[in-house]
Amino acid sequence: MTADWDASGVEIKSERLRLKLFTSDDAAEVFAAITPAITRFMQWEPPRSPAAFAEVWRSWLAPILDGSGLHFVARSLADGRCLGLVGLHAAKTACPEIGIWIREDVHGNGIGREAVAAVAAWASEEFNPDCFEYPVAEENVASRRIAEGLGGSIVETRSNSKYISVVYRIPNLRR
Repeated sequence: MTADWDASGVEIKSERLRLKLFTSDDAAEVFAAITPAITRFMQWEPPRSPAAFAEVWRSWLAPILDGSGLHFVARSLADGRCLGLVGLHAAKTACPEIGIWIREDVHGNGIGREAVAAVAAWASEEFNPDCFEYPVAEENVASRRIAEGLGGSIVETRSNSKYISVVYRIPNLRR
């Protein structure tokens, strides 16, 4: 990452999406989109209140500012509505981790794949990592297809209190 990193200038556009780094202005709309159904395959449970969510998102701000951990809000180009989040964790490493959740009412429309592909392409250009890690619940077939569609292959299995996950390694999309 270069010394002239400016989080405010980061914007990624794809065919249907605009992805910008999370700010406090996004908090209410992001919180409203988090449901128990979308966290079924997440290690975390949905925050119980806006105040509980504030504790979470405030921890994102410093890493966003220094470029080490990025949370992108995915919004519809058509109407600006929040569709979910894409995380690029440990962004300065050789193999950053990508994570995603997409709001329930747009599942099945390829939004997740489009968002992950857009962030991976941007990060491949911006940071030139060797690869990306993409951990996903073993039973989350739709999310597994995202990784496989980007050339990912399983390199590891992990377990947590909610599920068993497989970790895909997705190649740098520039190479």
